[in-house]
Amino acid sequence: MTVRSIALVTLIVHDYDEAIAFFTRALRFSLVEDTQLTPAKRWVVVAPPGGTGAALLLAKAAEPAQAARVGDQTGGRVALFLETDDFWDDYRHMHA
Repeated sequence: MTVRSIALVTLIVHDYDEAIAFFTRALRFSLVEDTQLTPAKRWVVVAPPGGTGAALLLAKAAEPAQAARVGDQTGGRVALFLETDDFWDDYRHMHA
């Protein structure tokens, strides 16, 4: 077997709908999938518009230890680097 790419990167969030709103409105990501798995768990995937690389799986924190890591999932290191073709346009959109 040869691994060819990374398909999904999990990001722990406090609330599915709040995270979907942030990624789709502020970052203009596409909502790829939002499937209810159990009453408390959903499979939520967002991806950059037109992206052909990895997408983000938004996973709701299910226990206190996970909730404590939201916003600090990499121990203070940068988790993701986003690439843009027009920084100032994206910056203005995020701050609108």
